[in-house]
Amino acid sequence: MADVDERPPGPLAQTGVVVTRPANQAAHLSALLEAAGARVFRFPAIAIVPPRDTDRLEAVLDRLAQFQIAVFVSANAVDWGERYLDMFGGLPASLKVAAVGRGTASALQERGLAPDLVPAERYDTEALLALPEFQESAVSGQRVLILRGEGGRELLADTLYARGAEVEYAEVYRRVRPGIDPGKLLEPLAKGEVDVIIVTSGEGLRNLLDMVGDAARQWLYHTPLLVVSERLADLARSMGFRVAPIVAARAGDEELVEALSRWRCARADVVRGIP
Repeated sequence: MADVDERPPGPLAQTGVVVTRPANQAAHLSALLEAAGARVFRFPAIAIVPPRDTDRLEAVLDRLAQFQIAVFVSANAVDWGERYLDMFGGLPASLKVAAVGRGTASALQERGLAPDLVPAERYDTEALLALPEFQESAVSGQRVLILRGEGGRELLADTLYARGAEVEYAEVYRRVRPGIDPGKLLEPLAKGEVDVIIVTSGEGLRNLLDMVGDAARQWLYHTPLLVVSERLADLARSMGFRVAPIVAARAGDEELVEALSRWRCARADVVRGIP
């Protein structure tokens, strides 16, 4: 007789979850979701590719010794930054390294670059700017290099500049809309197999709507989203999403799974009539 799996079902059993993270960043989150019982559909809404202007990037990295602080804004900034930094002998030992979030810090640690500055509570730009090392008394006159993708929020650079720092960008990658078959998402949507879609950026949300086309957008508008900030939740509402987004406390993979598990449990309680 075959062995019977007597493990209790996970908190996300029978839950269809779409992961829209870039393909190179989806594996860990997908594994956590599947371990919790979810059925995962990977549909990357962003692809990460090399920057357009590598000459400008290399000109900045050739002056690494002139900077006092290097800020990595994402795990992608670490992954792609490493490719170019290696061409210039890596980061100078005198350079303080800052990470906006926990995932970024982990990516640095995996490469033997323990960050000096990481927010202790919230993992976002505002929390990084609240650190003592980024106050005007500490950062004024410092040269700060921000490693990021092309475009993005200007809050970090603008605030540091206002506090007296000299700021430059090293744009080590760019984000593009993937050219994948929309049927990979439309088919499970049409079958009612999708319960929630995880979206972690405004650009990913816009791409998602563009990728499915006009006819399928109504499906998306009535599908719950799991997002990583109230700002992103507000954007979703402004773009026409009808269901109130689920907002995770933080952007880490574990926090996303925890938020989704709480949401699923709350829905089950409603079905059972538990207040």
